[in-house]
Amino acid sequence: MKVSVYNKTGEETGKKIELNDSIFAIQPNDHAIYLDCKQNMANKRQGTHSSLHRGIVSGSTRKLKRQKGTGTARAGSIKSPLFRGGGRVFGPEPRIYNFKLNKKLKRLARKSALSYRAQENNIFVVDNLLFDDIKTKNIIGLKNNFKIIDKKILLVVAESNKNVYLSSRNLRDVNVVTASELSTYDIMWASILMIEEKSIDVFENYLA
Repeated sequence: MKVSVYNKTGEETGKKIELNDSIFAIQPNDHAIYLDCKQNMANKRQGTHSSLHRGIVSGSTRKLKRQKGTGTARAGSIKSPLFRGGGRVFGPEPRIYNFKLNKKLKRLARKSALSYRAQENNIFVVDNLLFDDIKTKNIIGLKNNFKIIDKKILLVVAESNKNVYLSSRNLRDVNVVTASELSTYDIMWASILMIEEKSIDVFENYLA
């Protein structure tokens, strides 16, 4: 499918670019998207949550009272969860949340997410996203030019671009990512994808 190429002022350059149907026009697979986003969020978890169970809580190990004849329930340790200051029952313990996904599934998930954005006509191809200085108003001006001031924007650049990254870091609804590091979670987070023209070739190399 063909789309127009815009400049940073939001005007069409008169040039059109062909988007590969095997990347931007497939039948989306929702479950692949779900798994890839789930893995992305799981990998960000530290998993350092912890609590004191009866085996590690501080306290004496002596038997509190004799086993029989008291008329009450038997009790063997002050560290029992039944007593104040005792251990916690089934509390959280440190764990690793990471899990593995096949490369083909992750590729399918990215293509599915891109296809959703293409179906919604929420992909803009821009000739370049280069700025001469580091100013937040550069990104705000870009959003105003495309009339997407109230949308979540993902700027996809062909290669690392310090000026774009630093200009956007004060804006909560703008994210910048290089084409080779684009993830399914990034695509689904954003309402609008603004892709630098050179990035299309990068997609061809690792997604087609």
